[in-house]
Amino acid sequence: MRDGFPPVLPLVLVVLLLITALTGCGPVPLQRLGGCQPNPCDDVADPGSTEPAAGSLPGASWMYQLQDASASSIEGTAFETAVIDYSRDGEESGRYSADEIAVMNSGGARKLLAYLSIGEAEEYRYYFDSRWVSWIEGQPTSAAPCWLGRTNPDWEGNYKVQYWSEDWQRIVIDYLDRIIDDGFDGVYLDIIDAFEYWGDRYNGEGYWIDESTAAERMIGLVGRIARHARLDRGKPQFYVIPQNGERIFEYDAADDYLDTISAIAIEDLYYDGTSPIVAAVTAERKALLQAVRDAGKPVLVVDYVDRGIRLPEPESIVQNFRSKALADGYIPYAARTDRELDEINTFTGQP
Repeated sequence: MRDGFPPVLPLVLVVLLLITALTGCGPVPLQRLGGCQPNPCDDVADPGSTEPAAGSLPGASWMYQLQDASASSIEGTAFETAVIDYSRDGEESGRYSADEIAVMNSGGARKLLAYLSIGEAEEYRYYFDSRWVSWIEGQPTSAAPCWLGRTNPDWEGNYKVQYWSEDWQRIVIDYLDRIIDDGFDGVYLDIIDAFEYWGDRYNGEGYWIDESTAAERMIGLVGRIARHARLDRGKPQFYVIPQNGERIFEYDAADDYLDTISAIAIEDLYYDGTSPIVAAVTAERKALLQAVRDAGKPVLVVDYVDRGIRLPEPESIVQNFRSKALADGYIPYAARTDRELDEINTFTGQP
């Protein structure tokens, strides 16, 4: 000890050794205090065979609200499809009642779809164990299952998953059963583009697979969801709508994925907030979406363009977005720029 100050370096080493002992990870890299590199999951799920889609999602309007949706508020709109969470706040205690579901789908007149993330785990869901994550920096610990990956830096509490794991897929199917039991007409699947993440050797996980394999495994999971709902649960008209990840069509040589889905939803096609997307990028995405249009299935588009400011038409960015989408044969929904999806956004022309 010198000048009354403790030796800093030994103290740091002691802390690291304690963390190592607690996590069981061996030497702990400084950039991942309390975390472990994921183990490649070897319980790869059987992809099975795919089933044809139940048919195209009907209707020419849709809304998207993932927080605090109200049965009476949705009932009072003219939207023909509503995408919501199966819970007001994402937790089991907030699940909607059968009566509320009946009100929201207006006796079948409105299609009600439940949001379901299949490429990320969410720590506020019923299946998540807080012991899986380090309190130091929120990364997985040695207690985590092999399928749990690193946290999504853009969405606190969301974690990438090795979605091909049988253990993870059983969680997805259990979640799906709850959605079916609640009376939803279909599912709105998010993080399809996780196949791109796991196909990137620089994803930070210390583990990656060939992108074509990652895409095939995602196609298999979407097919399993459709089979379980339509065959195992006897819901032949159950709708399966993925969000984003349209590059997966590059790996869908047999059209298994295209045949399975009932529509596709796309975010940020024309605008990033209120800034226009580069035209070449939009054109590239639209080229991939053409397969969906050719199959007679709708393309739902949500751009987060509405600041709540109403300018004279047609100068409004909101109206420009809607005009572009409608001209391309898509079904638009202009959401608020804060991306919170905590309200129903209505104005003249929507719905």
